Amino acid sequence: MTLTELIAASASQLSSAHLSFGHGTTNAQDEAAWLTLWRLGLPLDSDPDVFNRSMTSDEIKSVQALVQERIDTRKPAAYLTHEAWLQGVPFYIDERSIVPRSFIAELLADGGIDYWLGEHTQRVLDLCTGNGSLGVLAAMTYPDVDVVGADISLEALAVARINVERHLMNERITLVQSDGLKTVSGLFDLILCNPPYVCASSMQALPAEFLAEPALALAGGEDGMDFVRQLLTDAPTHMSEQAVLVLEIGNEREHFENAFPQLEVIWLETNAGEDQVLLVTRPALMSLHGQTQ
Repeated sequence: MTLTELIAASASQLSSAHLSFGHGTTNAQDEAAWLTLWRLGLPLDSDPDVFNRSMTSDEIKSVQALVQERIDTRKPAAYLTHEAWLQGVPFYIDERSIVPRSFIAELLADGGIDYWLGEHTQRVLDLCTGNGSLGVLAAMTYPDVDVVGADISLEALAVARINVERHLMNERITLVQSDGLKTVSGLFDLILCNPPYVCASSMQALPAEFLAEPALALAGGEDGMDFVRQLLTDAPTHMSEQAVLVLEIGNEREHFENAFPQLEVIWLETNAGEDQVLLVTRPALMSLHGQTQ
């Protein structure tokens, strides 16, 4: 059996098990390739000739065991490999933190928010930092900024620390425990936030792979907006005059607009469309609460 044939057999097995994807891959074929290459210690961009290599009996058994573990546990593949990738950058991950997959990473990489930034952009807050991936990507993208990563979960922050150290960002990224913005100090020129926003009905319908993640990082209350309501109330006092807030709300745009019908926001385009991530300025947030500059 060649490597290509082993991947194909693994993909068929994963597909037949009716798994849910979305934690780094979107289909059985890609997930099979990821798991197989990882188990064999091969890079994802392996030379094409590698795929024609014949597998040993031990290699086949090892890959089959990993694929079976994915099926039996229904855990996201990233929890089995302890590796997740965003914009080509590898991050450590385990069950203490949600698997990183924010569309904000795409916006950082392709300059989707650069129009609202400038020389004034010196301090960045990655709120609900999880495993720290967005904070690390922000520091990589904007080499002159300092980043604060904040999360309510000490366990998630422990994972974030691993990634901050892995990418040699100790001097530029500070991690703090905070329930929302309660213990975050100072003003920020850019706030990035991928908060818990899944509404109650959606939480009840989540497949096992998503339920394997910390509920604290997913559940946003009845309409998914519990955290967001408090954030939009508190954010202006933590934003500099020209600051913007980039907020991911996933598939909850309808609930967001119902909760904040008067708020003027800008919907940002990602490969998932124009209804997953929004940008809001400090003046717009001030107006929302009837405040002036």
